[in-house]
Amino acid sequence: MKKVSGTTLFLILTFVISFSLVGLYKLFGGQYDYKISGIVLAVTYMFIPMICVILVKKVIKNERIWSNLFISFKINKWFFIAWLLAPIFSFMSLGVSLLFFDVSYSPEMAGMIKRFENVLKPEQIEQMKYSIETLPIHPIWLSVIQGLIAGTTVNAVTGFGEELGWRGFLLKAFSDMKFLKASILIGFIWGIWHSPLILMGHNYPQHPKIGVFMMTLWCILLTPIFLYITIKSKSVIAAAIMHGALNATAVIAVMVIDGGNDLTVGMTGLSGLISLLLVLLGLIIYDNNISKEKIMTNKVNKYL
Repeated sequence: MKKVSGTTLFLILTFVISFSLVGLYKLFGGQYDYKISGIVLAVTYMFIPMICVILVKKVIKNERIWSNLFISFKINKWFFIAWLLAPIFSFMSLGVSLLFFDVSYSPEMAGMIKRFENVLKPEQIEQMKYSIETLPIHPIWLSVIQGLIAGTTVNAVTGFGEELGWRGFLLKAFSDMKFLKASILIGFIWGIWHSPLILMGHNYPQHPKIGVFMMTLWCILLTPIFLYITIKSKSVIAAAIMHGALNATAVIAVMVIDGGNDLTVGMTGLSGLISLLLVLLGLIIYDNNISKEKIMTNKVNKYL
């Protein structure tokens, strides 16, 4: 009987465990919201790829993990690029959103308040409004500071839960492919993996079914950036930092706008997709005209 490859085992375990977790959560009446149970579900979900990597590499295959999957803490400039690119991307998404005809600038955060009206109690909404008015600096700048700190600490840890699988294990598994092909394949897998949470209302509570398509496209466009960061930094830790900072600063993209919906505005909406395309264009120009390594036009293993 032909042996099952480590990559196949990883994908089967990751999808079966992930989808089963959400299924059980739903079976017992769980709802995806801002309450503690929904947060615990999302955080637990993020660690499943890492757990499955350990199961496959260490328990089933008895192989090394540390050196084989780009786990390195040797800091270089690409760690900082990964860290700072996250808030830049959020502000780009915010700027693109303001170009839409049904979106307006709202420094008093009217749109943000509307998003929480069905989640928070009236007195909590009033407290939010009061905090916005009385803070010495605008909340958006506090979000930048808090997001950058979280991106290198607690959010980087949860980001690592995913990145060890997607930009560690799968990057190694698909290293004989060209960069673009590996990016599309990993991005597609990553996007589909999100689908149970998306269908429950994560990221696209107003349009969960279309949200699966949007999230998959978003992941496909984001993956080349993550892969490029991983290869250049020679560390999946840099990708985890960017992942953590993206999650922590995503709110910036919708803080000071009013209008639009979950498909058009925000980091994972149309504005985010357009922003990702712009970042990718910049990365392609850099790789073709400035970088000595032409990563995007070669096989991945040439630079690992």
